[in-house]
Amino acid sequence: MSRFDDEKFKQLQLKVKFHVIPNTRLKKFSKLFTGYTLGLTKGEPGNFVMTPMYAENADKIYRMKPRSDDVWLLTFPKCGTTWTSELLWLLKNDCDTDTAAKIPLHARTPFLEMGYLSVMEGPMKKMIMTVDKVEKLPSPRVIRPHLPMYLLPPELLETSKVVYVARNPKDVIVSYYFHHKLIKSHGYTGTLEELAEYFMNDEVLYSPFFPHVLDAWSKRNHPNMHFMFYEDMKRDLRGEIEKVAKFQSLTDEQLDKLREHLRFDNFQKNESVNNESAKKFGVMNEDGRFIRNGKTGDWKNHFSPELNKRIDEWVARNLEGTDLKFVTELEHQD
Repeated sequence: MSRFDDEKFKQLQLKVKFHVIPNTRLKKFSKLFTGYTLGLTKGEPGNFVMTPMYAENADKIYRMKPRSDDVWLLTFPKCGTTWTSELLWLLKNDCDTDTAAKIPLHARTPFLEMGYLSVMEGPMKKMIMTVDKVEKLPSPRVIRPHLPMYLLPPELLETSKVVYVARNPKDVIVSYYFHHKLIKSHGYTGTLEELAEYFMNDEVLYSPFFPHVLDAWSKRNHPNMHFMFYEDMKRDLRGEIEKVAKFQSLTDEQLDKLREHLRFDNFQKNESVNNESAKKFGVMNEDGRFIRNGKTGDWKNHFSPELNKRIDEWVARNLEGTDLKFVTELEHQD
């Protein structure tokens, strides 16, 4: 990068201003989300909801320098991030499952803004891959933020390969509920129905959901963008692996190896990806799993008819006038 280009990067300024959401400082909210002691912030424009610590550091991520051999995996939380991260790392590293088993996924594919979600102490603080650490990683990098595209480096799509994974919002809500119950920094004490209301009202971390997905959907035909659906991976994992790896020459043996490695029952038991070690550091509660269920259509086991009706109406309102469609049930899944 030339000195002129370097100066341009230093001058990049994110044109989003964050302010504290008053409701998140009230007793009702703090009783449900006991981990958010400082409340949450919202960015304008965009209405993006995030922690105050992220708001103070948003420019650091916006000013990052993407590389031509990077792969950035973009997802709303609970849309198959961990699953797809492992796939992308293996594709960039000759399907080396032996090395993957020895190095935790969070070290191989850094969760970009994790250090800005809550205050980390002790061993966890050293393990977090900060923006400064990610900048120093050797190529090729696989980087996974949950941030919407407009909060990421503006040259990202023109410079790097970007994979976006979308998942139907019904299963996202269920998975996000269990995630909130599991992760101590959320400290969620409420019900699934209460979380669903906060989700639909764009009052949970990383909301709003639909603009996040629709922004990427509008860019799906860009040559550097690969847009995929979680449900397609559940329906035909090997076929989706082949699509992601279209610029690589994989043997049938490698494809079979990847599919077996990524099969949900194997993946759930894989200690380098399942985050069970986080329980030792006090990050997660003992009750529950980070890699929990993974099924498409699990929402049917959790939604009342009345809640399902409200969610259907919410989805219809937000997809009106778009050509984006979600699959919420599968006859057969891997």
